[in-house]
Amino acid sequence: MSRMGYRARVDDNQKEVVDELRSRGISVALGHDDFLLGYMGKTYWIEWKDKSKCFLKDGITFRKGAIKPSQSKLRSTWRGQYAICWEIEQIMRIIGYEQ
Repeated sequence: MSRMGYRARVDDNQKEVVDELRSRGISVALGHDDFLLGYMGKTYWIEWKDKSKCFLKDGITFRKGAIKPSQSKLRSTWRGQYAICWEIEQIMRIIGYEQ
């Protein structure tokens, strides 16, 4: 099946996150499950989740389907950097951003 015409679902808060990252001088490429970030000569692969939609009321347990099976598999088998994040502070720690 061709991916032409395919449009990935974008989290409601993605634009806000992208704007914040770019305002800090971090390069952001979209469409790569969800972001490829460039910072200090390195590339980071980040899957962004909307915290208000991905957790149960306990704030700890992911809702069923919040992480796709393909994302879970990628997280456990990818030999490069890949992370699933729901707070900008998580991304900042991963990339080693210092203010």
